[in-house]
Amino acid sequence: MTDLPSVLGVVVAALGGLAIGVERQWSGHASGINAHLGGIRTFTLIGGAAGLAGLFAVSGYPGVAVAMVSGALALVVVGYAAASRRHVDATTEVAALVVVATGFAAGIGWTTLSSGIVAITALLLVEKSRLHGLVAHIDDEELRAAVRFGVMAVVVLPLLPPGPFARLGGIKPRELWLLVLFFSGISFAGYLARRLIGSAHGYSWAGVLGGIVSSTAVTFTYSRLSRHEPTLSRPLAIGVVGACTVVFPRVFIATLVLNPAVARWVGPLTLGAFTVGVIIFVSWLRRSSTDGEGGEGPKNPLQVVPALQMALTFQLVLFAVQFVKRWFGDVGLLVSGAVLGLTDVDALTLSMARGATSGIDPQVAARAITVGILANCGLKAAIAIGLGAHGFRRFTSAALVAMMVALGASLVLIR
Repeated sequence: MTDLPSVLGVVVAALGGLAIGVERQWSGHASGINAHLGGIRTFTLIGGAAGLAGLFAVSGYPGVAVAMVSGALALVVVGYAAASRRHVDATTEVAALVVVATGFAAGIGWTTLSSGIVAITALLLVEKSRLHGLVAHIDDEELRAAVRFGVMAVVVLPLLPPGPFARLGGIKPRELWLLVLFFSGISFAGYLARRLIGSAHGYSWAGVLGGIVSSTAVTFTYSRLSRHEPTLSRPLAIGVVGACTVVFPRVFIATLVLNPAVARWVGPLTLGAFTVGVIIFVSWLRRSSTDGEGGEGPKNPLQVVPALQMALTFQLVLFAVQFVKRWFGDVGLLVSGAVLGLTDVDALTLSMARGATSGIDPQVAARAITVGILANCGLKAAIAIGLGAHGFRRFTSAALVAMMVALGASLVLIR
């Protein structure tokens, strides 16, 4: 089998070895008193040999492939045994194992996967000093929080039943736990951002990123956090404003993809509120960089118990919304938009954009989406007032009311 794709796989395997070999040679691990397995030439040859082994495997010569891979692995083992007598460090040998595995994968045609793994491996090797420095700055509490979050996401989540359970009101345990993960993840991300870029801006930008997924969840999390950490009220309020501001371009892009006719109306209807949010976010962010506000920050970066409480509260709100929807029925799109927008703006956007393709007037659909966003802003203002500290609820509610006024004016003026 000597067609172009087969030859390309062997070339990719050799180039992968070359990339790792260049880094090993450049970092000084291929020469000197503590030299390990090899450098640019050795790794290139190992990658090419592994690629040929993969080619032989798919060409009907598995025995030759096994012999070549076994030989390469034996070379790595012998190299480590010799080098470890002078200097115990297996990084070069482990990198060689990666080259063998990725080379074989490229040889059997998995060139994309092979290239991606080689790129990540090279990055890990090059960024050695930065990675070590990052680990050195991790304290005990951060490490515990990261491990707990990993257990919550990787161990607990798959064990929970998906549901729904009709006797419990249609509750879905796995989705509920995803809310817990999201709420606690926002707290952890804000904590890490605060460590990286300071208390004045860390939570603010973390809120913006969280708003890409759910501005309501950010509002829940930051409101509760402000109650326990009042000195962080200003940065947390700015984060909520940023999260709420992100909603407008997110909805516009979604409607633009799903139904451009609806997007032509959604854009003008939400532009005013988006502008208000950007102005408030930028002006408050600049002011926070000079007033030195921020405090010491939370001692528990993960905030699991508050996240669980917020997830349960969020589930209760969902039950209430479903009850209101059944009560109102299909009285009108605007009422339905307001009710659905209380908790799920994305579902509202999807339903209205799709509905506009089957008879609903695009302008009416866009107005229903705007009403839903307005109702969602009202819900978040209520959350901030009910759960947040004094300074937090004062800043957040003022910004959200300004956005609501802009949305209402757009609904009245734009026909």
